[in-house]
Amino acid sequence: MSELPIQNVSTALALSKVPNNEGSAVAGPDSKPKKKICCACPDTKKLRDECVVEHGEDACSKWIEAHLRCLRAEGFKV
Repeated sequence: MSELPIQNVSTALALSKVPNNEGSAVAGPDSKPKKKICCACPDTKKLRDECVVEHGEDACSKWIEAHLRCLRAEGFKV
């Protein structure tokens, strides 16, 4: 796997921005997401997984939380 440029990854992904609901997997406030959780948020999932493999889970809390935020924005309760 390639090295993760931890210092500058925020330029590759705007993790602090939550996507709007246009085209989102969420149909309504109490409905289930339309995507499977394994297919949601592929960008943050990849960054999280690469970081954990290369640096260990303790060093990757930033990417883990970013992925959880993305999943929540897609309607998953994680």
